[in-house]
Amino acid sequence: MEENLSIPVKLIQYVKNTQEMVVIDRLKTDLPVIDEYLTQQRPQSILCLPILHQGNLIGILYLQNRSTSGVFTSDRILILDFLCTQAAISLENARLYQQVANYSQNLEAEVEQKTQALNQKAQDLEQALQHLQKTQAQLIHIEKMSSLGQLVAGVVHEINNPISFINGNLNHLENYIVDLMSLLALYQEEFTQPNSKIQAKREEIEVDFLCQDAIKILQSIKTGSNRISKIVLSLRNFSRLDEAPIKAVDLHSGIESTLLILQNRLQAGEHQPEIQVIKEYGNLPTITCYPAQLNQVFLHILNNAIDAIREYGINTKQPQIQIRTEAIYPQQIRIAIANTGSFILVHIPERIFEPFFTTKPVGSGTGLGLFVSYSIIKKHGGNITVNSLLCKETEFTILIPITT
Repeated sequence: MEENLSIPVKLIQYVKNTQEMVVIDRLKTDLPVIDEYLTQQRPQSILCLPILHQGNLIGILYLQNRSTSGVFTSDRILILDFLCTQAAISLENARLYQQVANYSQNLEAEVEQKTQALNQKAQDLEQALQHLQKTQAQLIHIEKMSSLGQLVAGVVHEINNPISFINGNLNHLENYIVDLMSLLALYQEEFTQPNSKIQAKREEIEVDFLCQDAIKILQSIKTGSNRISKIVLSLRNFSRLDEAPIKAVDLHSGIESTLLILQNRLQAGEHQPEIQVIKEYGNLPTITCYPAQLNQVFLHILNNAIDAIREYGINTKQPQIQIRTEAIYPQQIRIAIANTGSFILVHIPERIFEPFFTTKPVGSGTGLGLFVSYSIIKKHGGNITVNSLLCKETEFTILIPITT
């Protein structure tokens, strides 16, 4: 500033330091303010007025007239002083407004930053919660299925030994009964006139009916024993605890094992008709998978289908569960399980595979079955979807890669 020859530096510095107004006519003054600028320009009238606001200097007004002296009269100075006061207020307001604007801008940026941080934390917490729910659901299911598997293995072992003993002796028993009946028939041929005591006992026990009914009872026992053997085999196939966790299997065997386990739920009961199972099996190749886990999927879906028909379905004389399988060569196997007479409300399919989500009454379901089924199918690289037609049917479709 000291080297600037376009303004009266000394005069401006004097006013700045003293905060007093200076009026000079024809450069006549005792103040130390005459500098090279004034000497060269030689203005006739000079006014240098401090602009103050609440005692603080915020600016300086410098005016000059080169040709006329006495320009800055007291009236004009009074007006200029008033204008400078207003200018000072306006400048201070502008400065405060700028401060407020800067503060508001900084505050908005800070709020935006904090909001983004809070949103990110909320998203992280939501993801953590979902992950925790899924982990909890998987742990609960794993523990439940492990306990169930051990229980099934124990039951299978305990039933298998006596049923094997029964099956092994039934043939011998049948041969013994046939031999005894042959001997009895021979006695009847040889002794056509038995005494009265034998004749009375023969009529009492109805020998002819006894012989016929004994064979029927024996056949019923064999049929029941064979059914128990099939159930034991189905339980073993369902749990597959004594096998490798991953192996090549025919998925139809898993479906059949599951249906056999659920046979009692499919049968007719009081005020409930029998649920007919319609099978449309395609020619499926064996796939390498976790068969015990896929059996769990079949169990969950078929159980839900039965529940829907029994508890929530529209009354039908002949409810059905339809199972269709097909190979979509060369990549996938498609399994569709549909139940008639029930449907899912429009908003439910979006959440049906979420952990702990259930439409059943409290205490009737945990909301884990379909979530676990979804996780198992995803683990196999496949997909599971649900489609419900109003007042008609609900169908679950499973797609599994042939090579998992």
